[in-house]
Amino acid sequence: MKLVYTIQDLQTELDKCRQLHQTIGFAPTMGALHEGHGSLMIKSVNENNITVASVFVNPTQFNDQNDLLKYPRTLEADCALLEKCGVDFVFVPDVKEMYPEEDTRQFNYAPLDSVMEGAHRPGHFNGVCQIVSKLFDAVMPDKAYFGEKDYQQLAIIKEMVRDLKYPIEIIGCPIIRESDGLALSSRNMRLSDTERENALNISQTLFKSCTFAADHSVNETLEMVKTAINNASGLELEYFEIVDGDTLQPINSWEESSTIMGCITVFCGPVRLIDNIRYK
Repeated sequence: MKLVYTIQDLQTELDKCRQLHQTIGFAPTMGALHEGHGSLMIKSVNENNITVASVFVNPTQFNDQNDLLKYPRTLEADCALLEKCGVDFVFVPDVKEMYPEEDTRQFNYAPLDSVMEGAHRPGHFNGVCQIVSKLFDAVMPDKAYFGEKDYQQLAIIKEMVRDLKYPIEIIGCPIIRESDGLALSSRNMRLSDTERENALNISQTLFKSCTFAADHSVNETLEMVKTAINNASGLELEYFEIVDGDTLQPINSWEESSTIMGCITVFCGPVRLIDNIRYK
């Protein structure tokens, strides 16, 4: 496994691979990696000749500068995990490499980016599109891998790829959970033991809501989840929405769509956690 720090050096390496007709898979990350990220890498290694991972904490997608400062940075441990997964190249640029000048591009993928995370984190998805497009330009992979835990982000990246006509196949990978059900997240390492225990109520409530939804309406299911989270110790619900899996717009009945997702964001102490569940 080789660490690469500049776009020019990365492209030089990947050009050699392309001359050998090797396919390239890519998984962008912000580091603080866990087995969820590892699952993306392993899938890429299995489906491509070469796998590239990036580790870059992107400042333009943080609307809360304190969140940016507190984001875990664990490059040594990240590289150990990536090497174990069989990654070939790790791209580790600094901010000046990715943003030699201010990126003033505006991406508008309404209504996908105007609901849920888009409504609560203004500018977040614009920053995501800025950095992912820059990384795609640098790597130009055949396939790129993203976790379904960030379901809304995945939908927006797919739309950006269509809009910018990138010849890249976007692969969504299932949520990886701890044995007790908690969705793996880089932010979990910021949870105290008590907060970690409280956070279990998020996934447990989502799992229960699937059974509940079988004989209750969408609105009743919404209220069941909201009430359960609001009554749980140490949790503060930011939002819970039941949406069409393609448009991300709220639905009123289970018959409205063939793909229906429940998307949730909860503060557990100071840590903001997201999760989702597929109803059908």
